[in-house]
Amino acid sequence: MKRLISALLLLFTPVFLSVTVVVAATAVVDEDLATLRKFALNEQPEPPVMSKTLNTDRIPARSYPMQPPIIPHKIDNYQVDLKVNKCMSCHARGRVEETQARMISVTHYMDRDGNFLAELSPRRYFCQQCHVAQTDAKQLVGTDFTDLDTLIDQEQ
Repeated sequence: MKRLISALLLLFTPVFLSVTVVVAATAVVDEDLATLRKFALNEQPEPPVMSKTLNTDRIPARSYPMQPPIIPHKIDNYQVDLKVNKCMSCHARGRVEETQARMISVTHYMDRDGNFLAELSPRRYFCQQCHVAQTDAKQLVGTDFTDLDTLIDQEQ
């Protein structure tokens, strides 16, 4: 049985390899291949310029209920890892009076069962899972999004 399998492998291996080479050669030579890439594979494109973070310290209105607030200041080099959360140096309950920053929501001190914790919930520890800083980035894709207040005003 082993000899039969070995013989079949030896018989069909050259056929398989020749088909692979022909298909690969055809794909490489074909210059008319449609692609979304805007540059050739052997070129190194210029990366886009990073958007500037706005540091207005003004919190914009929210577009829909339960939307996480946008971070209204720069957070470059903020350390947020398992040992340190730089955001909590200003936004923790005990620091709000001194820093005049907004206290994080009480929901951030709740576990998944709705029980209040003495410390920040591990589920809410990494702030940038939900909150993002404001930037002056251009809109990449068009949208017809209408905020809730505008929809309510249109119905009345």
